[in-house]
Amino acid sequence: MAARPIEEVLHKAQRAKAAAAQLATFTRAQKDAILLAMADAIEKRSDFILEANARDVERAEERKLSSAPIDRLMLDRKRIAEMAEGLRTVARLTDPVGEVIGGWRLPNGLEITKVRVPLGVVGIIYESRPNVTVDAAGLCLKAGNAVVLRGGSDAIGSNVALARLLGEAGGAEGLPDGAVEIIESTDREAAAQLMRQTDYLDVLIPRGSGDLIRRVREESTVPVIETGEGNCHIYVDASADLASAEEIVVNAKCQRPGVCNAAETLLVHTDVAADFLPSVGRRLAELGVELRACERALPHLAGAVPATEEDWLTEYLDLILAVKVVDDLTSAIAHINRCGTKHSEAIITHDLDRARRFAREIDAAAVYINASTRFTDGGEYGMGAEIGISNQKLHARGPMGLTELTSYKYVVTGDGHIRT
Repeated sequence: MAARPIEEVLHKAQRAKAAAAQLATFTRAQKDAILLAMADAIEKRSDFILEANARDVERAEERKLSSAPIDRLMLDRKRIAEMAEGLRTVARLTDPVGEVIGGWRLPNGLEITKVRVPLGVVGIIYESRPNVTVDAAGLCLKAGNAVVLRGGSDAIGSNVALARLLGEAGGAEGLPDGAVEIIESTDREAAAQLMRQTDYLDVLIPRGSGDLIRRVREESTVPVIETGEGNCHIYVDASADLASAEEIVVNAKCQRPGVCNAAETLLVHTDVAADFLPSVGRRLAELGVELRACERALPHLAGAVPATEEDWLTEYLDLILAVKVVDDLTSAIAHINRCGTKHSEAIITHDLDRARRFAREIDAAAVYINASTRFTDGGEYGMGAEIGISNQKLHARGPMGLTELTSYKYVVTGDGHIRT
């Protein structure tokens, strides 16, 4: 008989807590050997992973999910190879644990050192991306943390298969039992129980839709690092190179529309709207993008439909783009700061002063000048894999790599010192 959600979550959280105490003492060589063994196992057992994933995809198709969530769910040999290479990349990164962040000597002779340490046990609640299972496990382990994973029901077969492979391969290299735990119950109560494990989890990170992130933020008693809902904008300034702007817009919207750093709204300066919108509109339409436009943009976009106020606030994660004509940079900044989610925002311009103003006044984790928002990614930033993109301002912001999965402590060394 399967364990009830509360029993499964409690048991696995307890095992992770015990494993975290051991992992905190592991050397870089030990952790890297575990990560490399995991990478090899994923590639060697790719058929096993693909079989589990095919069953998940088949169920998703039977439920008539749209193409974007199925794309996020689906694995192939290329994506499996990328997951394995992600683990190897993390193994090559410098181990943050034990790094001396700072230090000083007081007039009384006490020596104070600020040292980086693991967070402990990290819980991850996520939706339909099996690669999160591997990325999260690899990053948490390299930073000396145990991890408890709770993926969405759509990808449960893929996630369980991957987690078991990681545990088996890591265990052969000395990974403690419980260091990589996955909650197999798809009951919502399992997620609710994980949010209440304050005795065992040190932090909880949600990855997925805005609804998931809001639920975790509102219900969790475990401290939360939010990963960002991405209502991302591209503003095409009057001074922009329009040919380059078109390529950037198409890339940001269409290269992979179902991810958080894909563009959801296009803002265009009124002076270039008549020249820019018809051309970019044709390109986007040819790629299957539905355009939802303001009254000033509609005459320039064949086939577009009128936008509603809700469109400016929506993370579509699909081949849909909101389009708005604005009077100037001030209007663009105001719109982005009102409607954006503090994730990734871009300006296309040849005016240096406007670029600097945009970078200074936009409130977002990542601001781009003449580049696609699709670069907001730990791998693209040279950080290896990432645990997610945070749009918070406390502790972590932007792509969260190894250092964001650590904390610090003060080591104070004296010579018989007492306080008087």
